[in-house]
Amino acid sequence: MSSTRARADHQTAFLLHSYPWRETSLIVEMFSREYGRVPMVAKGARRAGSMLRGVLMGFQPLDLSWSGKGEVKTLTQAHWQGGQPLLTGLGLLCGYYLNELLIRLLAREDPHPALFDAYAETLARLAAREDHSPLLRAFELVLLREAGYAPLLAEEADSGEPVQAGAHYLYLIERGPLPATDAPTDLPLIPGRALLAMAAGDFSAAETQAHAKGLMRRLIHYHLGGQPLESRRILMELQAL
Repeated sequence: MSSTRARADHQTAFLLHSYPWRETSLIVEMFSREYGRVPMVAKGARRAGSMLRGVLMGFQPLDLSWSGKGEVKTLTQAHWQGGQPLLTGLGLLCGYYLNELLIRLLAREDPHPALFDAYAETLARLAAREDHSPLLRAFELVLLREAGYAPLLAEEADSGEPVQAGAHYLYLIERGPLPATDAPTDLPLIPGRALLAMAAGDFSAAETQAHAKGLMRRLIHYHLGGQPLESRRILMELQAL
């Protein structure tokens, strides 16, 4: 077996989560464009004089280098790339929600460049104080597709026929959309035009946003095995206030 340690140099990444490790270090979960979600130990990052202390910020693009063959790598360098305004208020809470989704739904070291780009764009638009609802719905859809859970939206589940804009559908999580007359249930009806807009990634209409919010919540809940999201609970409580 070669003694050469695996290395990655100058990779663009975002910090998703960190927690203390031993007396002066951190374990950090990074989301990189080329390597996906990677756990690392940032040795000495909690020391007052550490070069890493002021660099490892959430929602900011970082230039990272790391090494190691094991599951947890060793962070060797980190530099702030700049260019991303800080998230504040509701945008900051939405950012934590995005991070929790990535941690919970993505396997480690499974690269998703398109998802990384969608994440970076969503952060930038949240920082610009754009309406958070269409941004979250669009990101959730990209994430589900990239994670291998792409929902059927533009075709009827059983027949394979195209969804009709003027019809209404019931959405069964393990199957997809069914004409309302074919599957009596207490699930809410979704207009075909809303399903088609979701399939196209167009969440600009209030009607689409409303139906997409409920559907995405059901889909994510299902793929998380029914486990709740802490960030969503906090967001809902603050919105209620």
